[in-house]
Amino acid sequence: GRLALYGLAVLAATLLIVGLGVRDGLERALRLLMPGLFVLLLGLVGYAAVAGDFAAALRFLFVPDFSQLSAKGVLLALGHAFFTLSLGCGAMMAYGSYLPEGTSIARTSLLVALADTVVALLAGLAIFPLVFANGLEPGAGPGLIFVTLPIAFGQMPLGQLVGGLFFVMLVLAAVTSTISLSEPGIAWLTERFGIRRGRAVLLTGSLLALLGTACLLSFNHWAEYQLFGRTVFDTMDYLTANWLMPLGGLGTVLFTGWALRRELVHEAVGIGRPGWFSLWWNLLRYGTPVAIVLVFLNLIGLV
Repeated sequence: GRLALYGLAVLAATLLIVGLGVRDGLERALRLLMPGLFVLLLGLVGYAAVAGDFAAALRFLFVPDFSQLSAKGVLLALGHAFFTLSLGCGAMMAYGSYLPEGTSIARTSLLVALADTVVALLAGLAIFPLVFANGLEPGAGPGLIFVTLPIAFGQMPLGQLVGGLFFVMLVLAAVTSTISLSEPGIAWLTERFGIRRGRAVLLTGSLLALLGTACLLSFNHWAEYQLFGRTVFDTMDYLTANWLMPLGGLGTVLFTGWALRRELVHEAVGIGRPGWFSLWWNLLRYGTPVAIVLVFLNLIGLV
């Protein structure tokens, strides 16, 4: 019951924001949420520097051990980049279409990648000092966030307060993601079929509510029901991360590099120097599809 309540509350907040439109909803919400998220993150890094083992975290994050680096590890990192940058799922395409005329897509892309990397490193500097200070294992995924970190917060001074702020930050980060990932479907319904935005939001929200309810039930009442040997949640996670996002990215690259005219892409991307654009253009047409295919084959276990 609580899972359904919290899940539907986040969905309702998301639909309210996107229902207000691009300027009054998306832009205004993200202008508030993103700086707030960043301030909370900086505060947690400061707390971790004082109360945690910051030196151990720095060694863990920044001292390389190239003996552990393999081709599979590189492919996993590329797959993670797909996920964290929301590539191949329409979010970047929808947001890109809202950019003002004359905006350099190349410069904006570099800034997005840089900001994403900085935030990820700050998150590591906020989390791992606390983990190491309490002698806990720096695991990965949900276990680190929902098992290891609460134990660490429970053993730290002001841990309940700081832990509460951390999970508030996590909710804010989740809402910014749900806003971004619901917008492409709503934009598609309004632009492709001429549906009014309010009705498109209701249609999208109804579908998301059904899928979300099926996912949360897979953690309890529907845990024994399997699709392709997995729970509903695990099946959707597997199909999205391992199949749909790489295929969506590959389709975007092939369309941009082979279907659109070179002059149109040159004008839109905003790379002024012809030599730099030619380098980028050839990389887009030949190198990027090969890299995406390798990531895709690795994710589905064929490489």
